[in-house]
Order: sequence, then C-alpha cells, then structure tokens
Amino acid sequence: MKKIKKQRVTLFLNPDLLKQAKAQAIVDGLSLTALVEKILIEYLPKETIIRRTDIRHLAP
Repeated sequence: MKKIKKQRVTLFLNPDLLKQAKAQAIVDGLSLTALVEKILIEYLPKETIIRRTDIRHLAP
C-alpha cells in the first residue's frame, strides 16, 4: 500500500463554517481533511498554468 504524503496547513475560518464542515464530514463518514480534499479536488481545475507577464509590455 502506497502512503500518500500530506502537508500540514493552518487556516483561519469562520467558526460557523468550520462547525458546518465538521458536521458534514461526520454525515459523509469522512474526516475533515478528507472532506476538504474532496471539495478542493472538485473545485480546482485539473491543471493550473501560471504564466509570467512580460513587464516590458506593461510600461507606458
């Protein structure tokens, strides 16, 4: 079984939103971590491409 590496993060959330997320995780039979990962996977595009802007084109 392959172990998936995780990284700890600190978030500041509205207490009511956190309470609702914890309750939903229980209803879904998931950990809060699994629920947040699931939501982010569904929300984010499969690939994010960030391109550098050529600063010379921005100067007047």
